[in-house]
Amino acid sequence: MVSVTPVKDKKRLEVKLGELPSWILMQDLVIATGIQRGYYWCYNKYINMKKGSISGLIMVLAGYMLFHYCLSYKELKHEQLRRYH
Repeated sequence: MVSVTPVKDKKRLEVKLGELPSWILMQDLVIATGIQRGYYWCYNKYINMKKGSISGLIMVLAGYMLFHYCLSYKELKHEQLRRYH
């Protein structure tokens, strides 16, 4: 049967695979709005504050170190196994 509900009003599980691109384009930008609000909240809380401290810089550096560690984990693990045996 052909659905009489417009694509925009369908729920996520009711959308057919062929209708998915048009359904995504018709949706409100709720996800983008949430990401933008989160970015501004984090920016105003840690970067753009009246009494600035070094905590924002430390958090950025810690995030960079964690990201770099995740990228080089395979090489570090291989080096650890080779070192003691």
